[in-house]
Amino acid sequence: MSKISPLLNSQELGLHGNYKSKDEADLLIIKEITNLKIYQISKYKNSDADIKNISLNGHNFPTNAGLSAGDENIRIQWHAPNVWMVLSNNENIFQEINKQFLDSDFAITDLSHSRAIIQVKGKDALNVIKKGSPLNLNNFGKNNCANSVYHGITITLDMINSDPLTLNIMALRSFAGSFHHAITDASLEFGFKAI
Repeated sequence: MSKISPLLNSQELGLHGNYKSKDEADLLIIKEITNLKIYQISKYKNSDADIKNISLNGHNFPTNAGLSAGDENIRIQWHAPNVWMVLSNNENIFQEINKQFLDSDFAITDLSHSRAIIQVKGKDALNVIKKGSPLNLNNFGKNNCANSVYHGITITLDMINSDPLTLNIMALRSFAGSFHHAITDASLEFGFKAI
């Protein structure tokens, strides 16, 4: 079975919006993040397992609200008490998760084909989010994540880098077209390059 991008029929590559009088280095970069494995890991209420003793690819699981960890190959997001989301481009990440998380202590759910992820990179990336989300981003920094809404669409926002400012924004796949339109529409003022 072949994988079909959630934004296959939504995105137009190239330059868009207010880009004509700007240096290309000052434009936002917008791209879809594809081919990720996405797993939700939930600790059972009666489990005594200590998440502080578990890591994936050398990254510990965040234990406080609003935090994420990882690098360009893996992101681990805190989603709720005893609930984490693991996003990875490693095809074998499930085997690694399965070794670390015992069935008696954790539930593992594959969400890989149920999400659309858009990356917004550039100095105005937070301004794009502010146009559609009530989230307070004043103290939002690298390795912070949050669940919110964007023009009525439930999203997860993860700041993967602060220089250059890089945000991964995830929504349900069924909202991919509307989600993409909302993000790109908010980006027109700043000018962007879709890649």
